[in-house]
Amino acid sequence: MSDLVIVESPAKAKTIKKYLGSGYEVVASMGHVRDLPKSRLSVDIKKNFAPKYEIIKGKEKLVDDLKSAAEKSEHIYLATDPDREGEAISWHLAYILGLPTDETNRVEFNEITKSGVTNGMSNPRSINIDLVNAQQARRILDRLVGYKLSPFISQKIRRGLSAGRVQSVAVRIIVDREEEIRKFKPEEYWSIDAKFIPKGSRKSFSASLYSDENGKIKITNGEQADKIEADLQNAEYVITKVKNGTRKKSPAPPFITSTLQQEASRKLGFQSRRTMKVAQELYEGVDIEGMGATGLITYMRTDSLRISNVAIEEVTEYIKNSYGEKFLPPKPRFFKSRSNAQDGHEAIRPSMPSLTPDSVKASLTSDQYKLYKLIWNRFTASQMADCIQKTTQADIVANGYTFKASGYRVDFEGFTTLYVESKDVEEEKTTQLPPLEKDMIVRCKELKKNQHFTQPPARYTEASLIKALEEYGIGRPSTYAATITTITSHEYVKREGKSLVPTELGEVTTNLMKERFPKIVNVKFTNQMEEDLDKVEKGTEEWHALLDNFYGDFDKTLKKAKADMEGVKLHLKEDETDIICDKCGRQMVVKVGRYGKFIACPGYPECKNIIKYVEKTGVKCPKCGGDVIIKRTKTKRIFYGCSNYPECDFVSWNEPTNEKCPQCGGILFKKKGKKPTLFCATEGCGYTKTADTDDK
Repeated sequence: MSDLVIVESPAKAKTIKKYLGSGYEVVASMGHVRDLPKSRLSVDIKKNFAPKYEIIKGKEKLVDDLKSAAEKSEHIYLATDPDREGEAISWHLAYILGLPTDETNRVEFNEITKSGVTNGMSNPRSINIDLVNAQQARRILDRLVGYKLSPFISQKIRRGLSAGRVQSVAVRIIVDREEEIRKFKPEEYWSIDAKFIPKGSRKSFSASLYSDENGKIKITNGEQADKIEADLQNAEYVITKVKNGTRKKSPAPPFITSTLQQEASRKLGFQSRRTMKVAQELYEGVDIEGMGATGLITYMRTDSLRISNVAIEEVTEYIKNSYGEKFLPPKPRFFKSRSNAQDGHEAIRPSMPSLTPDSVKASLTSDQYKLYKLIWNRFTASQMADCIQKTTQADIVANGYTFKASGYRVDFEGFTTLYVESKDVEEEKTTQLPPLEKDMIVRCKELKKNQHFTQPPARYTEASLIKALEEYGIGRPSTYAATITTITSHEYVKREGKSLVPTELGEVTTNLMKERFPKIVNVKFTNQMEEDLDKVEKGTEEWHALLDNFYGDFDKTLKKAKADMEGVKLHLKEDETDIICDKCGRQMVVKVGRYGKFIACPGYPECKNIIKYVEKTGVKCPKCGGDVIIKRTKTKRIFYGCSNYPECDFVSWNEPTNEKCPQCGGILFKKKGKKPTLFCATEGCGYTKTADTDDK
């Protein structure tokens, strides 16, 4: 008889089977097999919040197959993902297969490599019931909030709405930022910049006005700027101070889940859901030419910066052989995780540092290659030497006014030869200064006044929202992508370029939540709940007590809100269309129902006329002149087609525009991505140009 190993996905099963050999059968549970059914609350509040689990609909045959395989096996190993969710899946599998939960049949694979699988199989343990209870508590908390609160929100605002313990806080963060932007009052200020040329040199350098005889100066209006400009007419500029120094720049640590999502958004234009999907593929295993199915990265749901000694030794050897010893730091780098990090896994890194991105590129999809290269570069750079910069700062004085110039040159590239971390707000670029000396007279080539206005805080992007959620302690690394997907798909938030902007629905819902359920959308309260769940995982808090403490107050608040708002309904503004109702003559409006948007007569219930909602692009069909409209596949992927379908068969994944091709006169299509481009689809033309708008 062979031994049975149960993992979560077929891809992972295939990779692990390669390492274990013929004595093992490896099968996939396809994720969860048992859960709270969607049709009802499925939590018995009166019986200490007992969950009522059932086999997930559609997985009955899979469960029968797992039972059959288990009966034929001598030993059964539960090898689901190494996190709370994976632990819970193993616990459910043990229940279904009749396995004792104290049996040492739980194995973990932190990386899907020969050594990772061997180590996991060599160290079986019993199911960690504290991890399971933490997952159960989270699941039941989310079910209570979702199933108790969503009907109330739907009744008061719009049918089909949902509320969630984490998603509602995320929407509030975005709504609060929008309110900050609206309330912001810009203030005028001016800067004076100059370009100087040292005597005997042709190279100019830039400097900015910093102070006058009374100290640091703030220019608040044009009159003040004009006076300073007049004071500096025909002035002599003298360098009074030159300071040369050395600056060390250290590499960023390897990725954790949140920083991977942020950097993939900034550098690759990936949404968090896309990032996690590709990372899962890299972890579970990809068919590499000459190697077979191979897991390329360690587990991607982690908030720990820990790195194994073996990985450090491997990457150190690679750096020494590829770049030379001078690119190694004096000693290996170890990074400190945040105080509330789980530390159950290593940081996200290549499972085999010697396996470079270019060596496996031919075996990867475009997305897999891009993300693997990002992870590999970041990890390798984290173990490289500092970048050494020679800095120069100079003060230039004229008529009591001081200008400051600063610059640097790279003396040794160090880790920057491979990787530099991106920022949400780009840092000011400083350039190299020419040789400068104290008491040197410089000629002012240009003196320029610039009017500015203070700017409101920036709207959140996916990257900055994930960073905020992490800093506030809202959710966990595994939940960020799902949270953002939920709030956008439910239309509480929309994307404008890379920005996340609250919709009217999001604002109305958040304001109702802030008024009636302040704890649910309170950042500190939600953070405390996450910390309490962590305590359950550590075995220092009882999960039933956590649920009881939460539900008592929540239930009272919900009952009071229902009583206070009985008969009250909040109305959203309805968008008018240019369509006249052919039954009663009213101007029809856009409404949102259970299955999305539709156009209806505002005279309901007297007039019940409705028609299908069509999103026009404002572009005419290149084939027949009809309207090009936005369509969606079953998976909600957007494509473009003609409103005269089926008479006209025009269809495109790329968005058509009203711009004409300067070469052939055809229409240009917009291809989205990190750098959107416009291109001509006319056969044989090949015209392309960079688009002016942001990627949506």
